[in-house]
Amino acid sequence: MNLLERAGLAVTHRIDAEAAHTLAIKALKTGLLPAPGPIYSDRLRTRLAGLELPNPVGLAAGFDKNAEVVPQLMRAGFGFIEVGAATPRPQPGNPKPRLFRLPEDRAAINRFGFNNQGMEPITERLAARPSGIPVGLNLGANKDSDDRAADFARVLAHAGPHVDFATVNVSSPNTEKLRDLQGRAALEALLAGVIETRAGLARPIPVFLKIAPDLTAEELAEIAEVALSSGIDGVIATNTTLSREGLGSAHREEKGGLSGAPLFEKSTRVLAQLSHLTEGKLPLIGVGGISCAADAYEKIRAGATAVQFYTAMVYQGLSLGAEIARGLDRLLERDGFASVHDAVGTGRDKWL
Repeated sequence: MNLLERAGLAVTHRIDAEAAHTLAIKALKTGLLPAPGPIYSDRLRTRLAGLELPNPVGLAAGFDKNAEVVPQLMRAGFGFIEVGAATPRPQPGNPKPRLFRLPEDRAAINRFGFNNQGMEPITERLAARPSGIPVGLNLGANKDSDDRAADFARVLAHAGPHVDFATVNVSSPNTEKLRDLQGRAALEALLAGVIETRAGLARPIPVFLKIAPDLTAEELAEIAEVALSSGIDGVIATNTTLSREGLGSAHREEKGGLSGAPLFEKSTRVLAQLSHLTEGKLPLIGVGGISCAADAYEKIRAGATAVQFYTAMVYQGLSLGAEIARGLDRLLERDGFASVHDAVGTGRDKWL
């Protein structure tokens, strides 16, 4: 983290968390924040569901909900980025305040509720982005939709020609009954519609499914079966959790999804279990609690082909993406791995 980032974090941590996030987006638009370009090496280059990544460290959805700073983020050191979630129609989300820092726990709680400007302006910005690292879109459903499953396909049909991958997000805890779509019958029907829509694109793209960390063993086994049979290209494990176990911060009882360091163990166990259930037949993206290269490496060794993070930047700045990628390269070299692929799953049994 450089001096500019330290000063910026010191300022933003004195104001409301959502206002601070808005300020960070504005700062990125000015070009003042770090832009080292994608970090890459022969060891870090990764193939994910047909996507060629310079490194396996990605930015999770939620930071750039409306695709406002995609060109800047593409130069921030990540190997890929995901924007959104986007819904067919604009929606304001849940009432404020709806984002809370938990500094003692290095965590955050949000209950945004898919606040975004809608798929049309988001797609316009994605269509105008420069070439470079893969950019994906998190697909969402409008809160008041009569057919939420159809919303995911609708967003994909509109934005699909302008992104490199798409993520079906049925795991946000902040839209009532959204997680019900993770049940077998509902999930099979939803994914069938998305895959049918993907087949109609001039350039079919990988489709990932993002799951919750709060699933029972039986529910996770069902999701693994559906994922393997549905035609999707990978699973993102995991979204935020409803658990509040072990928290010490003042905002620990706020409603919403918890992200950050406390999620690391739970999400990594789900990742390892999913890797075991799918027998390496689907690439997995590990998310939850990553704040350093060692965390990213642990996710990869637990079964992830690539990783994503977001919350740790609240405390460590945007340059963290480049720092994690460089540190991961050193860890792979230390342990004698010629590539990320060679390390995937080598430490999975520890988490089962």
